[in-house]
This record gives sequence, structure tokens and C-alpha cells, in this order.
Amino acid sequence: MRATLMYGAGDVRVEEVPDSVVKQPTDALVRVTASCICGSDLWPYGSMSPVDGPARMGHEFLGIVEDTGSDVTTVKKGDLVVAPFAFSDGTCEFCREGLYTSCVHGTFWDVEPDEGGQAEAVRVPLADGTLVKLPVAADSALVPSLLTLSDVFGTGHHAAVAGGVNERTRVTVIGDGAVGLLAVLSAKRLGAEQIILMGRHKARTDLGREFGATDVVDARGEEGIAQVRELTGGHGTHVVLEAVGNMPAYEQALGVVRPGGVISRVGVPQYEDAPIGFASLFRHNIRLAGGPAPSRAYIEELMPDILSGAIEPGKVFDVTTGLDGVPAGYQDMADRKSLKVLIKP
Repeated sequence: MRATLMYGAGDVRVEEVPDSVVKQPTDALVRVTASCICGSDLWPYGSMSPVDGPARMGHEFLGIVEDTGSDVTTVKKGDLVVAPFAFSDGTCEFCREGLYTSCVHGTFWDVEPDEGGQAEAVRVPLADGTLVKLPVAADSALVPSLLTLSDVFGTGHHAAVAGGVNERTRVTVIGDGAVGLLAVLSAKRLGAEQIILMGRHKARTDLGREFGATDVVDARGEEGIAQVRELTGGHGTHVVLEAVGNMPAYEQALGVVRPGGVISRVGVPQYEDAPIGFASLFRHNIRLAGGPAPSRAYIEELMPDILSGAIEPGKVFDVTTGLDGVPAGYQDMADRKSLKVLIKP
């Protein structure tokens, strides 16, 4: 079968690999019908050392179950299913608390060496705790939006939930990538009073306005901070949803959060050391929240609004390609020519 591998920075290839097959009684084999490139894939695309490759790529996918192990009971051959970006057993103490990304028996697809969603098929470990059956056909027009339940919509929703967004909150979203835009949609869905999107790409911020942003600030640094504060009576916002992951984004979040507010980070941090002391957080009772979204916990909650047509998170996909187009898709996303690339293997 064919799959995507990253050999190093800027070096993505689609190659023949051994077929994925059921190995354990708890496995399911899924033929991928839709997957995508994630913004977090661009971090290794820009910096990965060749000594760390080749690595199988892709952690967002849905598809049709082709085979199951003898212990699998929740899905069967022929079911269309979506997989979160981490697999989990659904029964450990952390899964029972809704923290599926901390499952004691699971892990992230990105560290599973022989599998990846940007491929023709995937062996899914712990299928009962991981896969969710979708009540549509594989050719449904809803597939792009349902695919966002795998990661990007769940991550935007997690940012808003972890930040405590409700109808009384003013929110700043930092980042106009797919996660940032779906953080806007999530904040709107949770009733936020004001949503300020900080982003510089007009086509993206226009979609952000469609998703619910009340204001757009295209400046960065001190200028951007000043504009947000001007929009909020000088105080900043109750919640900042940081969807980038680099230090400038964190510093920007510090500049626009209101005293007593929350910075909720879901952009994968590209740093270990950051200001958290008296002058930055402690003085004004500012809290940090966020982390890897337990997307599996949110799928059943978010799916009905997609099925009803109330929301269309799949609008973040602006390009569709087959596997042959994946290497170019990475480059286009890195160059900001594409927002998010949908893959139809």
C-alpha cells in the first residue's frame, strides 16, 4: 500500500510500504477515505533532522472498517469511522475522566512508527476505545466537517472549554490557521460575548468572521496588543486561545489577557521555558490552561451540530488532493498558499 513518509525538513515522499493488517485482537483495519495535513505537521517539516526519519505521517483520518480483531465489538466491517489523533482504550482511569490523550495504554499516532493517517490504510490499536462510527456514507458532503472531529475542531473546542469560555466572556484567538479559526467557531458556539481574531491573512480572517469573530486585528507585537486593549476598554480579554505554539504567540497572549484571565494553549509549544513569574502571570492572577485535546471525549458532543448543518467546520479545507499531491500540499501549507489540505487517498 502507499503511505506518506517524512525523511527530513522539506522532504516528504509517498512510497510503497507493507500493508497494514490486524495484529492484535483489539485492532481494526481501516481503509482511509479522507485524511489531511495538520498545521502541527509543519513543525517537523521545517526542522526535522534526517537522522530522525523516515517517519510515517498523518494523525487525522476517517475511513471504512475492512477487518477487526476478535475482541472488537463497537465497530464492524463496512462501518464508516473517524479516529481521534490519539488512540486510547477508553477504560483506564484517565479515559474514564475524559482525558483520552493521557491513556495509560494508548499514545499519539505521531509516535506509532508503522502507521499514519496519510496513507491508504491504517491499523488502529484499541479500536473499541478509539473509533467512532459515523452515521453517513463515505461519499457524504459532510465528510470534510466530520473529519475535523479527528483533531482540528476538537482542538479548537478544547481550547475554548479549557479557557472557560461562556456567554459572559470576551475572547482573543491568536492564530488564523485551521485550529485558530475553529477556536473562533468554538467560542461562538459556547456563546462568547466578543471574539477578537488576531491574524494577517485576509482570506482566513474573512472565514474567521464567518465563524463568529466580531473583530480582527492584523497587527502583531506591541501594536497588536494595543489594538486588542483598545477594543476591550484597555483591559484585555477574559480568555486568550493561543493556537500557534511559538514564543511570540505566548508573549502576545500575555499582552492581551485581562487580569484574572486564562491563557488556553493548544498550539504545540516550541519552547520549554516561558515567563510565568510575578510580573507575567502571578501579579494579576492569570492562569494557564490547555494541552493536547482529548478529541475522543468531544466527538459525540460536537457531531450533532455538524449533522444538522448548524456548523460547517470543514470550510477550513481549501484544497483537496490525492496521495500524489501530499508533498506539494506540505509545501503549500508551509508557504501559506493553502490553509488546510484534504487528502482523498
